[in-house]
Amino acid sequence: MLPPMRYSFAPMATPLVRSASFFEDKNRAFWILQSAGWSGYFILRALGGIANAMGWLFVVPTAITTATGYSLTLLMSAIYRRLFGRSPSIIWPVSIVILMIAAAGFSSIETYAHATFYRTGPPPAGIQLLSAILLDFSVLGAWSALYYGINFYLLAEDQSDQLLRLEAQASSAQLAMLRYQLNPHFLFNTLNSISTLVLLKQTDRANAMLSRLSSFLRYTLVSEPEGEMSVSQEMDTLRLYLDIEKMRFEERLRANFDVDPDAADARMPSLLLQPLVENAVKYAVTPKEEGADVNVSVRRSGNRVHIRVSDTGPGSNLSEAMERATVSTGVGLANIRDRLLQAYGQDHRFDIQAGDDGFAVTIEIPYQTARS
Repeated sequence: MLPPMRYSFAPMATPLVRSASFFEDKNRAFWILQSAGWSGYFILRALGGIANAMGWLFVVPTAITTATGYSLTLLMSAIYRRLFGRSPSIIWPVSIVILMIAAAGFSSIETYAHATFYRTGPPPAGIQLLSAILLDFSVLGAWSALYYGINFYLLAEDQSDQLLRLEAQASSAQLAMLRYQLNPHFLFNTLNSISTLVLLKQTDRANAMLSRLSSFLRYTLVSEPEGEMSVSQEMDTLRLYLDIEKMRFEERLRANFDVDPDAADARMPSLLLQPLVENAVKYAVTPKEEGADVNVSVRRSGNRVHIRVSDTGPGSNLSEAMERATVSTGVGLANIRDRLLQAYGQDHRFDIQAGDDGFAVTIEIPYQTARS
């Protein structure tokens, strides 16, 4: 018995779907955050002044200050919005200049408003108007950081979603390509057999094979190219395929199915096993005068599904076994390896065994149902 050859692959990125979020409507989210933020500022400043024995009159200059900050940040957002898409060497210097000018204006209005209600004598002028610039610069700086942070996060998320969509489209296209390799390959062999039957004037057998071929194609084409089907549906497809092949080989082809009822509803890539059975027909049934057995076994073990396709064809010749494992029927084993990688990433097992008792392929995949 040759040691099994195992193929392992790196995990594939799974496409994610971005759900509707608070920022789905960016304009609405901005106004909600803007209003909530400055409302919180007003409440905290007013309560702080009252707690420090400034009296209820402190609410008036606080309201003026809050309205000033609210208005200034609206102007700042309009300017910041125009800076998006430009180089960092333009965004950051311009933003800092805008922030400093806004802080100076904010401080001037805040200082003048509080002086009007709490200070006697001449109103503040000149450098006195900047007495609150450190606090106001911090407030506006925090607002600017949040504005840029949220917008850059949303921009990065949009780009990530776009990349995931492109990856999903590429993966879907590759799955479709792998699936579409199967039917033309099998169709050529079957039509060639029908042509032979017609030349031999075996019209009844040719008609029967055409009928089975139409049933097989109708059954396989109803599913999406990148879709899945249950184990029971996959077994029905294999039976249709083997009915066609039995028209060619008659008693030389002996098919046996052993399917665990607990695994019947498990999902798997559609037409995954058909190339393996075709491989067994080509290498086991065709070269032997007495034909060969083709066995398909499916078992469920916990949250895993074990699938084994084996035959009693020649497998003792090392070079012949290696050629069969690597070349197969043109699109067989290589196609299956790629489809398993696309569907499950590293979460699968694919073993090939060849020896005196024949050739076998073992596949292990996660147990998944349509509901799960």
